[in-house]
Amino acid sequence: MTSFPAADGTRLTCHLSGDGTPLICLPGGPMQASAYLDGLDGLLPGRRLVRLDLRGTGQSEVPEDPGSYRCDRLVADVEALRGHLGLETADVLAHSAGANLAALYAARHPERVRRLVLITPSVFAVGIPVTGEDRLERARLRSAEPWFAPAYAALEELVAGRPTEGTGESIAPFWYGRWDGAARAHSAAGPAQKNPGAGAAYAAEGAFDPEATRAALAKLDVPVLLLAGEVDLAAPPRALAAYAELFPDAALAVQPGAGHFPWLDDPARFAAAVTAFLGRRGRG
Repeated sequence: MTSFPAADGTRLTCHLSGDGTPLICLPGGPMQASAYLDGLDGLLPGRRLVRLDLRGTGQSEVPEDPGSYRCDRLVADVEALRGHLGLETADVLAHSAGANLAALYAARHPERVRRLVLITPSVFAVGIPVTGEDRLERARLRSAEPWFAPAYAALEELVAGRPTEGTGESIAPFWYGRWDGAARAHSAAGPAQKNPGAGAAYAAEGAFDPEATRAALAKLDVPVLLLAGEVDLAAPPRALAAYAELFPDAALAVQPGAGHFPWLDDPARFAAAVTAFLGRRGRG
């Protein structure tokens, strides 16, 4: 673990594991402590994972300005981390909502990115629509699961705009390729790792300019990997295929049977796909 100052003086913390070329890892949530990414440890040989706790999460300080939680403003924190690591260019891996931050970082600092890995990424930053029917279609692939009926009924209510207090818990099995003990424990730990206030500010007005971001990414001359989970509700493969088309040099991998956390669902398959991609020649 190491800490460093952001541009505004907020102390940020990152967690280090493994040896080799650094790989900056940006968590989702939004605004969830990077602890939930610890399943990545040991999966990528030859890589030193650098898991960033975004401001106000995990062991990073709460900033004086709550407006600094906005996604576009967090770009400066990623740049501060790169500088702290002493890297001219960096390989960046981002998960879920963290991919919005990675996209904005790459758009603003293209010269600092060597490779970009987007794991079941959110598509808000680039304005790709994901409809309720897209999510229900993915969910129906799980119809043979013993928990399916009540989970699907809760998902239908959510898509219809009628969530209840227990909706999140009811649909939790859909986020994982296997709803086993490990998945239950991972899911149960999530709420305590999140900063709800920061999450609400993350996508505040002005955070995203999809048209400008798409234009910038169209000029991003680095290898990009988008990894989708076959049954993921949040980032369906169809949406990620459209996302991949925004980059000059992007590959889309769809992990069979995986949900939103593919490194937990099939660590070996996940590691093989990401390791092969990171072995490609990058810039710098």
